[in-house]
This record gives sequence, structure tokens and C-alpha cells, in this order.
Amino acid sequence: MLQTIRDFDHHLTEKIRIRPEQKLLWYCMSFLAHSGDSWFWLAGLLIVWLVSKGEWHNRAAMIAIGIAVEIVIVFTMKFTIRRRRPEGEWGAFYRLTDPHSFPSGHAARAGFLAAMAIGLGPIWFTIILLIWAPIMSLARVSMGVHFFVDILAGLVIGALIGWLVLVFAPFWMQIAPFLFL
Repeated sequence: MLQTIRDFDHHLTEKIRIRPEQKLLWYCMSFLAHSGDSWFWLAGLLIVWLVSKGEWHNRAAMIAIGIAVEIVIVFTMKFTIRRRRPEGEWGAFYRLTDPHSFPSGHAARAGFLAAMAIGLGPIWFTIILLIWAPIMSLARVSMGVHFFVDILAGLVIGALIGWLVLVFAPFWMQIAPFLFL
């Protein structure tokens, strides 16, 4: 049974993967694949947190806390499971610093962000993240740094983390009130 799932995963991953010869698609997918980078989101959230007050200030703080939680959980899982990334050359930085692919940290971040947007709103933010999350996750497969099952697991794990962060929002606000002033 597991071998059948693994074979299907490898077959589907190869169908989704694009080649560098497909120049325009390659560059678009490369951009999308990087759009889930944690440094990008944390830098953006810091800017929003610094320049805003009220709801967006609090959203930025809550989402940043959640991203930190998500990173710890996903890295713990990756270094416990130790599934190797697909063969390839794109994403050398990821391959060097994080040779493990399961679950996808980028997809977990995308699932987390989508769940947070559903819980925190506004609706336009939710719609954008619900469209972006699966597209960015598939871009990770198309660029060859993840298998399809990696992103499915990542999206589910991230959504669960998002739900937990929302459930425990009063706790975060109590232990770090300076973030929400």
C-alpha cells in the first residue's frame, strides 16, 4: 500500500514538474515558489506591525507568532522524518540548509496563512490567500524541491497550526501583550 502511494506521488510529481527550457513558466513558478519564504513574510509583517495600529497591528503580531510556531513544528517533523527532496538543481539554498522535504514548510506556511486569514479577515485578504496558497505550494513541486504529498501534508499541517494559533489567541496576547499595543 505505501509503495503504491509512493509510486503515485513520484509519478504525479514528475507530471507537475517543469523544465528550465520553459523560460516564462520557469520564471513565474520560481517567483511563486519563493513567495512563501518565511523571511519575506516576516519582513512584511514587521513593516505592517511597525506602521499600523489597531486590527492590522494585531493581525501582524498574531501571524508572526504563528509563523514562528509553524517553523518550529515543521522543522521538528522534517528532521524526524528525513524524507529526501526530489533530485534537482533549483533551490540550492533549500537543498543545502534543509535537505528534507516532508512536510513542505512553504506549503505549511501557506496553509497557516490561509487559515489565519479565514479567522482574522478581512474578506479580500482571505480570498487572496486562499487563491495564493495552493498555487504557491504547487510551484514548489513544479520547481522540483518537493513531492506532491509533501505539499498536501504541509497545507493540512499549516491549516491546523493556524486554527490552534487562533484558538489560543488570548494566551498569546496574555504572554506577550507588548506585541498587541
